[in-house]
Amino acid sequence: MKLESYWLDTVSPFANAEQDNPSGQYDVAIVGGGFTGLSAALALAKQSVSVVLLEANQVVGEASGRNGGQCNAGLAHDYASLAQGLGVDRARAFYASYMEAVDTVEKIVKDELIECDFTRHGRLKLACKPRHYDQLRRAQERLFNEVDEHVSVLDAQQVADELGTDYFYGGLLQTTSAQMHMGKFGHGLAQAASQHGAKIYQSAAVTAIDPVGTDNYQITTAQGSVKANKVLLATGSSKQGPFAYFRRRLVSVGSFIIVTEPLSDSLLAHLMMKRRSYVTTKNIGYYFRITPDNRLLFGGRARFAMSSPSSDAKSGQILRDAMVKMFPQLSSVRIDYCWGGLVDMTADRLPRAGQHKGLYYSLGYSGHGVQMSTHMGKVMAEVMQGKEGINPWQTLDWPPVPGHFGKPWFLPMVGAYYRFKDLIQ
Repeated sequence: MKLESYWLDTVSPFANAEQDNPSGQYDVAIVGGGFTGLSAALALAKQSVSVVLLEANQVVGEASGRNGGQCNAGLAHDYASLAQGLGVDRARAFYASYMEAVDTVEKIVKDELIECDFTRHGRLKLACKPRHYDQLRRAQERLFNEVDEHVSVLDAQQVADELGTDYFYGGLLQTTSAQMHMGKFGHGLAQAASQHGAKIYQSAAVTAIDPVGTDNYQITTAQGSVKANKVLLATGSSKQGPFAYFRRRLVSVGSFIIVTEPLSDSLLAHLMMKRRSYVTTKNIGYYFRITPDNRLLFGGRARFAMSSPSSDAKSGQILRDAMVKMFPQLSSVRIDYCWGGLVDMTADRLPRAGQHKGLYYSLGYSGHGVQMSTHMGKVMAEVMQGKEGINPWQTLDWPPVPGHFGKPWFLPMVGAYYRFKDLIQ
């Protein structure tokens, strides 16, 4: 079993990174080589904007290359609760942004000819309790009437027929959601940005960002420095660099994944035949899907802990036990990959994007970043070109998380709280 990301282990290395030290003057400097930064670099380069991207390690080496491979339309939230808290108009606008984000990913894949196994088979949210199914039925009715005609409800028998297990009580199907190979998409995105003229530096951790005169910044890395008129921060809650303001507002939560050996045709004939993306309704739930080479990817929070080799291995055993409980027919299947990554959460689980002290940023996708990070990279490229009004998140306040200064000491208590909620709800 490899303790590394399946997505990154099964893709060729990105070969077009710059080999010299960072230097020069650019219109825009981007800090962070995940989907946000790469998407922004591509959009800017296609507009003949001179752009440099500085990545601390390898492109898509962190959250963008370590997730579950789901590209889902719709909010992470219950739409009705969000509408009650923020108003129907804002809830509709936010939901529409996630719908548009999947379209953005698909358009990039097609326009740039990225071979990443992109498919739209939908997402099925699975009810773990009878009352959860009732909640999903009510949610589907409101979603269909107000914001999304692509949702329907499946009963327990329909779900059992599709999944090959009678573990669930029904599900909410959203048909326009997608999935893809994260490593192939990320490296394809980097390749496209580079081909259009973006300069991409790896192993170039940013150590300082300093104003220089009017409308200019010096961005310093361990390998050299560049100057730029504008800077976009696409780092997540990076432990490296001068990003304390953002570290206080983002909580990094571990998420863990296992991937099986390739499954036999006989197993696949009765297991997840629709090849959708799946997620369960519990607060500490699971997500899973079949990979392009017929493996089962199975992930979840597993433990409220940070990722490390020992933590990943412990979480992998928890995930394997949960997988076999749902799908007993997989009890003898080998696990080939196990890894962890960090999900950057905001307190309300909504993204944040805008400006802070002259620096542009887009961060905090809260576990639903595949589509939104790619979309917001494109959006922020336009914002930096003067179209501030297209940023859907610009009106949200963003206070710091009380008592949080970068190390999430409170995660065990948060985990206990959500486990209790799963017991009583």
